[in-house]
Amino acid sequence: MPIQPAVPTVKIDNDRVRVTEWRFAPGAATGFHRHEYAYVVVPMTTGTLASSGPAGDATAALVTGEPSFRPAGVEHDDVNANHYEFVFVEIELKNG
Repeated sequence: MPIQPAVPTVKIDNDRVRVTEWRFAPGAATGFHRHEYAYVVVPMTTGTLASSGPAGDATAALVTGEPSFRPAGVEHDDVNANHYEFVFVEIELKNG
């Protein structure tokens, strides 16, 4: 059975930033990707996000409103490990 894709909605995209809301149904995934820009993730839901990539498998406990920063070049697939919808906002920093 194919994995359901997470649903991205771009809210802002200009020469400085791209802001995308990501909505994950239970078990939904982004698909493997590489981040061209450094970025900040701001969870809108508290829950667990599972990631897999060249650095290995990991889980992260994310808390509503608590941001985290990641550098450009991160490669991974993110999966909603919860039994409910998980949502975060991703802010990509195009000039830095």
